[in-house]
Amino acid sequence: MRSIILTILLASLLAISTSAVAEERQIGADGELDRFAQDLAERHGLDLDELRQLLGQAKHRQDIIDAMMSPAERLPWHRYRPIFLKPDRISQGVAFWNEHSQLLERISADYGVPAEILVAIVGVETYYGRYKGKHRVLDALATLGFNYPPRADFFRRELEHYLLLAQEEDLDPLKITGSYAGAMGMPQFIPSSYRAYAADGDGDGRRDLFDNTADILASVANYFRRHQWQQDGLVASPAQVQGEQWQNVRDTDLKPARRFAELKAAGIEIDGAPAADTRARLLVLEAVDGNEYWVTFDNFYVITRYNRSPLYAMAVFQLSQAIKKQRSQQ
Repeated sequence: MRSIILTILLASLLAISTSAVAEERQIGADGELDRFAQDLAERHGLDLDELRQLLGQAKHRQDIIDAMMSPAERLPWHRYRPIFLKPDRISQGVAFWNEHSQLLERISADYGVPAEILVAIVGVETYYGRYKGKHRVLDALATLGFNYPPRADFFRRELEHYLLLAQEEDLDPLKITGSYAGAMGMPQFIPSSYRAYAADGDGDGRRDLFDNTADILASVANYFRRHQWQQDGLVASPAQVQGEQWQNVRDTDLKPARRFAELKAAGIEIDGAPAADTRARLLVLEAVDGNEYWVTFDNFYVITRYNRSPLYAMAVFQLSQAIKKQRSQQ
């Protein structure tokens, strides 16, 4: 019995020790972070000592790497959809829309993006601002930029954008928290998107994606407009397939590259009649009992620019329609 207890104790101590080592792992190889700081200081005229002091406070987070390796978007559609299409998320979306109806009406008119899409984005991203992320953004970007080789270049660029953003928007880079991928605020913009697409929705001279609802919604709308959202354009439609030819027009690229007439000729039907030359794509989703078929259009592709997953885009679209329908029935 003593040997069993001793074995258990030793295993526990080893696990604790291993965990501690993982958390204490340095950011990058020897000198790598300092070379990064020197490069930024030289290219952007930043104070090198301040950069070194700031970056030296970044902590390796193994839980961030673990989350990066198992995103929800790897789930099949029938498991992914229930995460977001819940009655409470729909009703809270209606409440959010009602609370900010005048603001949404103005921004929707200014940018040409439907209010329900704007509401659904913040609903999927952060449950209307309730869950903005618990990870310190500095730790997330440094960990992924220097200790996660598959996407190191991308996240080093985002870390650079983050440090510049903090200076431009007068933010404390040590205090901001966000997602495991370094996305921030209610709309979960990564730093490069924050710098490029954030908008001043109320004219106060700042772009606050954490607490200013006007800035948040205007920024989401601006992101969509800048990615060529088509006002009153089609997003997606349920489809029926006949025969086997539809498999020949099943493309992997998210961007529609075929004309609807070609899909129709392959045995794909939808309600309504878009113009024959409308760009369209067949999307096949994994349902509980077989496949679920959709025809998606350019606006669906725009949603995937926010998150490059057809599951994400479909969740946003379906949530937007559910919110709009429930609100119309009030």
